[in-house]
Amino acid sequence: MATFVSAAAVVARLRDAGFESYLAGGCVRDRLLGRPAADYDVATAALPAQVTALFPRTVEVGAAFGVVRVVTDDGEYEVATFRTEGPYLDGRHPSSVEFAGPREDAQRRDFTINGLFLDPAADAVLDFVGGRADLTARVVRAIGDPARRFEEDRLRMLRALRLAAELDFAIEAGTFEAVRRHAGDIGAVSAERVRDELVRMLTGPDPGRALSLLRDTGLLAAVLPEIAAEIGVPQPAEFHPEGDVFEHTRLAVAALRAPSPALAMAALLHDAGKPGTLEYAPDRIRFSRHDERGVQIAEAVMARLRFPRRDIDRATALVGRHMVFKDLPQMREAKRRRLFADEMFPDLLELHRADCAASHGDLMLYDWARAEAARIAESPPAPAPLATGHDVLARGVPPGPRVGAILEAVEDARLEGRIRTREEALALIDRLAGEGGGTEPAPGRGDR
Repeated sequence: MATFVSAAAVVARLRDAGFESYLAGGCVRDRLLGRPAADYDVATAALPAQVTALFPRTVEVGAAFGVVRVVTDDGEYEVATFRTEGPYLDGRHPSSVEFAGPREDAQRRDFTINGLFLDPAADAVLDFVGGRADLTARVVRAIGDPARRFEEDRLRMLRALRLAAELDFAIEAGTFEAVRRHAGDIGAVSAERVRDELVRMLTGPDPGRALSLLRDTGLLAAVLPEIAAEIGVPQPAEFHPEGDVFEHTRLAVAALRAPSPALAMAALLHDAGKPGTLEYAPDRIRFSRHDERGVQIAEAVMARLRFPRRDIDRATALVGRHMVFKDLPQMREAKRRRLFADEMFPDLLELHRADCAASHGDLMLYDWARAEAARIAESPPAPAPLATGHDVLARGVPPGPRVGAILEAVEDARLEGRIRTREEALALIDRLAGEGGGTEPAPGRGDR
């Protein structure tokens, strides 16, 4: 893991060789704020070839842009030559690079709070862009003309919002207005880069504020139109005193505790099916089968953003099952035990807690489910099954889903105490095979 001490040693090695060098960017910002840094970058007067000559292990990740990665025993450090840049013709990469000094290098960076340099030996900060004042004022401000900074790399619009939410900073008015004016241009950014910024927002310290900023700047409609569609969609006040569907979603995401990307996306998308299923029934507003519609939307959104298949599968499964808790107290014992034993249950339970916390605030069902799951987990392990698939096949049932359904019905009967012996299990298989049965009725559908 990269450390300040090792990063300072990289700077010292470059300085000893006669090259002006500093720690640069976010690691300086975080040190001044008293926060741990995720990584450490170095800016230097040394050219890439000179950097590689000084360190035994290096990787050229962007030598044309003056960037070399120095590998040490405890981490990797990106070392970049001071530079100025030509126009960004593709909205991400400069058309040309000229090596320069620290002042010019600071001017090309994105935000003032990321444009600071630190001499670790002297603990001295170089500030050519007013970054220290903005750190004190707790402001995210683009360096120079905000529109130009965003034209250079449109992802910086999302990054501005993410930094503001992560650091609990305001966004400077001119920078905010530039994001609002150019929000529609975010489509030029690759799906993967957008995804990574969104995940950092949703798993960061204040995802609720991040969603508010996305909405207020227009980036929500540009990046997640399915979530923007929730704005203004009413909900039954007796279940959702917090307001519309978007406000509920915002609060639910904010209520999660240390979520994985898949769980964060499930919370974001768990009610995405509501706008398309809204109906004004005689008794109240309803969203019949919104969970099923939500699965389709979650699949489409996450595929569009190029999430790994494992995250898509987990998030869509959580969205599809997030209403299961409303039937839990009436659920048959066997089915409830299977739910508690499911490896996805902890995420389902956390999603349910966040869902409740973001609406009526009643956590009685959550507390009961948590206690019941703990009780069952501490009970003696279940005995071996009373019957197997061979027993079902031996009674003339052809291979296929019906075999599993019959075995599940037999196991349900055992767990519920209706059968206790192998002979009783075989008799039940005989009856189910003869009746063509073995499947359970479909669970009730939720509409809240």
